[in-house]
Amino acid sequence: MSVSLYRKLQTVTPDLREVLLSLFEEVERNREESVSKKEFVELKAVVRELADAQLKTDKQLSVLTGKVEDLAEAQKRTEVRLEELAEAQKRTEVRLGELAEAQKRTEIRLDALTGKVEELAEAQRRTEVRMEELAEAQRRTEVRLEELAEAQKRTEIRLDALTGKVGELAEAQRRTEVRLDALAGKVEELAEAQTRTEKEVASLARGLKGTREQLGGLSKSMAYALENEAYRKLPAYLASVHGIRVRERIVRADVADEEINFFARAEKDGKPVILVGESVLRLDDASKLKSLLDKVEKVGSVYGDELVPILVTHFAKPKVLEKAQQAGICVVQSFEWSENP
Repeated sequence: MSVSLYRKLQTVTPDLREVLLSLFEEVERNREESVSKKEFVELKAVVRELADAQLKTDKQLSVLTGKVEDLAEAQKRTEVRLEELAEAQKRTEVRLGELAEAQKRTEIRLDALTGKVEELAEAQRRTEVRMEELAEAQRRTEVRLEELAEAQKRTEIRLDALTGKVGELAEAQRRTEVRLDALAGKVEELAEAQTRTEKEVASLARGLKGTREQLGGLSKSMAYALENEAYRKLPAYLASVHGIRVRERIVRADVADEEINFFARAEKDGKPVILVGESVLRLDDASKLKSLLDKVEKVGSVYGDELVPILVTHFAKPKVLEKAQQAGICVVQSFEWSENP
């Protein structure tokens, strides 16, 4: 969780913060193998939007509270300056007290909201407009004392209208709760979908493992087939193309704790030599040359005769073939012994 998001969570109500934190914990537990990156980003955006709306509502409530306090102070000044309208002013104070109590109830309801529903924000803005009209009416009352009685009546009418708006705010909150219940249902559906996804991924992983095992077995079978064919074809090919006479049967041997695919004593230009060879299905990586040369070096530590490194393959890339020739390795491609039976 980012620092900015954590700070925003501190500004929401305790109940909502507890719900959001629980949601984040559930997402963190399942994120590695569950929610896709897109779904997680969308979920974070929704939560961020909820936190931002909650901050906006808190600010609006602070402004509204300040305006009510200003209105109460103005009413007190009216009481001092308009003794003859004391009774009417008392009625105003009673109505303002009711309004303050209604505002307190509204604040309690707003604190219980999960925050950030557009209908509630719009209703709050309408309430602010009404309160600004009420404050303006009170200022006009102070300036025009002779019209106070009539202005008082207008104030009462506006208070009646404001009471209706508070009812609208309560209705908006009920709609918000319905939408939040729907959101909770969506979260449950997402969790269920995630469970199904995890099962499908596990099944796919098992299938992939089986495929890899089959491919590994096929690769080994092809490698053994290439070696078996080489045991039969190499002696004639080496004699006819490279002038190397094999004196012993080519075998697989273990020399200096290294498995040698092709090992045999031979003769080249009248001198005894030892064949040290490996097989690869495709000679497409220079690292395969190094593997053979390492084995040749270990065999050389045991035998004093000249060593002839041989690499048998189905196909060799030109660049790797050139490097092999530069390193003194005799590369034999399977199609070549067919051309030189």
